[in-house]
Amino acid sequence: MSMPRIDWEDLPIAVRHAVEARTGPVLKAITASEGVNSGIATLLHVPDGEVFLKGIPSGHGQVRTQEREAMINPYVVAVSPRLLWRLETNGWSLLGFEAVRGRHADFAPGSPDLPRVAAVLRRLSEIPLPDVPLKRLDERFASYVNDGERTLLHGDALLHTDCAPHNVLVSDERALLIDWAWPTAGPAWADPSYLITRLIDAGHPAHDADRWARRELPAWATAPRQAVAVFAQACSRLWAEIAANDPQDWKTRLTQAAAEWARHTNSTTP
Repeated sequence: MSMPRIDWEDLPIAVRHAVEARTGPVLKAITASEGVNSGIATLLHVPDGEVFLKGIPSGHGQVRTQEREAMINPYVVAVSPRLLWRLETNGWSLLGFEAVRGRHADFAPGSPDLPRVAAVLRRLSEIPLPDVPLKRLDERFASYVNDGERTLLHGDALLHTDCAPHNVLVSDERALLIDWAWPTAGPAWADPSYLITRLIDAGHPAHDADRWARRELPAWATAPRQAVAVFAQACSRLWAEIAANDPQDWKTRLTQAAAEWARHTNSTTP
């Protein structure tokens, strides 16, 4: 569920003062145009540099996603901007991150960003699963698979589970994963599968995206095809449900991409 995005100046003055107690006076604030899950997302220019501020009203149902993001951040600083501070004040839940210069990734065929995207997913696959309360992939998809299929979604890798272009920041040197609203424990091949759906949405034929991921991502190269097919079908059912409840263009496109990926995995499963 998306929420209206406000500017820095629209925050209650008490909230702004609480933030400035952490950062120093805000000299300039630039609201981010991407993303739908934060009530405020803005780059703050402060005397010591820059801080990226994101926040959600404390009473909003999605505040739990921000709590998860704060919880997982200490374990993912190798692939994500560092959380500098957390603030609960005057009806707002706020996170202050180190500001990272970059742009959202381009997933189109032939994009020079793709090697960096693959590199950050490889780095993520090397991070041990932290001892924190994470939902498991088979739990998240329990409504979309049968009981016998759930065991195919077991795993002990740390997953991001939302590998969308706007959740990958790229620069000349690297890519970083942002917006850790849904960290999950599951098989290491699941994030590559999520990514492939996004690649299909960006214009890649399913077989090309599959071949690219097998070449670039070791976790995908060894993924059990039956489990992959079950997961792809589950994701297709989930996206169909999401689009039926809220038929925005981007959700309809992803439903079509997920269905194409599910058909491909089904046709290539022995």
